Amino acid sequence: MFKDVSSAALEFWLRDRYFGATIDISSSGTPPFRLDELRTLLGIESAELDQLGFEDSPSTGSDRLRSAISRRYSIGDSHKIMVTHGSSEALFLAISALITPGDEIVVMEPAYSSLISIARALGAIVHPWRLDYSGDGADLAGLEKIVSGHTRAIIVNFPHNPTGQSLQLEQFLHLMNFVNKSGCYLLWDGAFSELVHDSAPLPDPTNHVERSMSFGTLSKSYGLPGLRIGWCIAEAPIIDDMVRLRDYVTLSCSPIAEHLASRVLEHGDVVVRDRVANAQRNRSTLLEWAAGNAHSVQLELGSGGVTIFPEIDVPDTRAMCEELYDRHRVLVVPGDCFGAGNRVRIGYGGSTEELKRGLGHISDHLRQRRR
Repeated sequence: MFKDVSSAALEFWLRDRYFGATIDISSSGTPPFRLDELRTLLGIESAELDQLGFEDSPSTGSDRLRSAISRRYSIGDSHKIMVTHGSSEALFLAISALITPGDEIVVMEPAYSSLISIARALGAIVHPWRLDYSGDGADLAGLEKIVSGHTRAIIVNFPHNPTGQSLQLEQFLHLMNFVNKSGCYLLWDGAFSELVHDSAPLPDPTNHVERSMSFGTLSKSYGLPGLRIGWCIAEAPIIDDMVRLRDYVTLSCSPIAEHLASRVLEHGDVVVRDRVANAQRNRSTLLEWAAGNAHSVQLELGSGGVTIFPEIDVPDTRAMCEELYDRHRVLVVPGDCFGAGNRVRIGYGGSTEELKRGLGHISDHLRQRRR
């Protein structure tokens, strides 16, 4: 069934470059914590870790962690939550549980490969809902024209990777109302839900749409990609189907990872606030860089996430990204990883100094090309 699944273009690009980069402005997340930093921030003593056992965890995650997720995102019922190895596993299990050959789904594009490729490998008919790069945001009227009585599911990601675009609360509620009327499922990738710059985070859609699933992770806003903790929020029948699939693969998560994740989510604001503030400061750096390269760079700065997806006036952005890495060990993501060959993804969740150095190398490349 999955032997013909397409390569995950983003992961394929990063795999051989990520660990060799000197300047990384490719990431869609915030800087990873060290364990000592996390322990200091949250007051985690050695004795607390020493008493943890290496037993299996429950299939859907520990009660403590599910309760922490429920409180953090105002879910109300922790039994609607399944803890997974990052949101990638949650997406894989949920889509595999929901989609059958011939199902019609609508997926926003561009999109992270998991949102499209898994369903396509399962035999789904994929109808793209293309995002408007102009900065005008999501065309909800356009989405409504694509969805039909045959649509099994709508799959979206807000704040959006790679553009950073999101919905205003009024747009969000309009979308929730439309999905309820359509009768299809809504799959909401909320990996970047807490990385917002102009407004409060959007509510969780499972509180507004019965036939919905939302997906979260500690990898992005929280700076804990190596902890490999994510989750799915859904109704019990979907969770049950996901567990049955998981019984053949990962079974459960590490109790040590779940304990640390519980501590993080119980003090979520403390963990996230400095990372959001840092990203907001870096946005002015991006605007200054784009203004200084206005002849070659067209930037639409979204209201969420920590990535931009500017249009770059070069013949081949992949060749540019390859040259930046090969010559300077600067890591940037070519836009063709998201189906847009004239763009690049730049991450701004890291240090301002590293961002300025990386952007400087791009500026140098653009100046040399114009000579």
